[in-house]
Amino acid sequence: MRILILGAAGMVGHRLVDRLVADGQIAGRPIATLDLFDVVEPTAGQGAQGIAIHRYAGDIADEATVASLVKDKPDLIFHLAAIVSGEAEADFDKGYRINLDGMKHLLEAIRAHDGGYLPRLVFTSSIAVFGAPFEDKISDTFLMAPLTSYGTQKAICELLLADYSRKGFVDGVGIRLPTIVVRPGKPNKAASSFFSGIIREPLAGQDAILPVDDDVRHWMTSPASAVGFLMHAAQMDTSGLGARRSLTMPGLSITVAEMVETLRQVAGDDVAAHVKKVPDATIQGIVAGWARDFDPARATEFGFTADADFADIIRQHIADEAAKAG
Repeated sequence: MRILILGAAGMVGHRLVDRLVADGQIAGRPIATLDLFDVVEPTAGQGAQGIAIHRYAGDIADEATVASLVKDKPDLIFHLAAIVSGEAEADFDKGYRINLDGMKHLLEAIRAHDGGYLPRLVFTSSIAVFGAPFEDKISDTFLMAPLTSYGTQKAICELLLADYSRKGFVDGVGIRLPTIVVRPGKPNKAASSFFSGIIREPLAGQDAILPVDDDVRHWMTSPASAVGFLMHAAQMDTSGLGARRSLTMPGLSITVAEMVETLRQVAGDDVAAHVKKVPDATIQGIVAGWARDFDPARATEFGFTADADFADIIRQHIADEAAKAG
């Protein structure tokens, strides 16, 4: 089996590569080749045994580059590459070029092959495809009416994925990811970055900025669960999806106040005291347009599972960081 991963240098992409290398197979089919692509050359998969790994750097918005990545007809494609929410909102042209043009080039490159080529395409979408006014719990049938450029780009890509699947060009699965917490490393340009920051930085003994009110509620999952979603989407039976190829992934609906209190319970008062409230009107405005709670019944019916509680997510991050240090 040949697998192409777009966005393989990112946090989730790197973890996905590690999981694929560790498993060595998908749905009982041995992995022969991993093609890893990102705007910078990915480093994941070092020391892999029995799997050929090819690493590429380039621009996903370049049509010829994308066509070259699918010339060998990968059996499975993970499309994780994207400009994140805050950056897509700040740079309108760049957001559409990377998030929309990149997807369109990929789908067209696949369609350009002769008949008989039908790869599984797993696309990472976002809960940002939904916009206010919200119901108490958002199901997959709720209207897609995004209130950000990022959400709009993801919604358009979902429609393209459904249409190209309907026409038999790809076997697409779109997974609407919750916000991933706790992301390791440095903050990125996502408007949601502070959700990880108010856990990650205090645990490292550093102050963290909280730019929104305590009662802000959001839908979250862990990095491990995100990789689990991708793996399950890669090997699930898609015959029951019908025309609706995208699903909202399971997660936890939790307020900022509950996050900080859970941090206090897990790590103590001194750690939680590192969270400092500094309101940011821009971030507050973006977050105000996000849904707060979901009913992921459809994804659950298809076998997707997530974290049990937020304390588990924090403990998982602590264990991951300890493993890196050790």
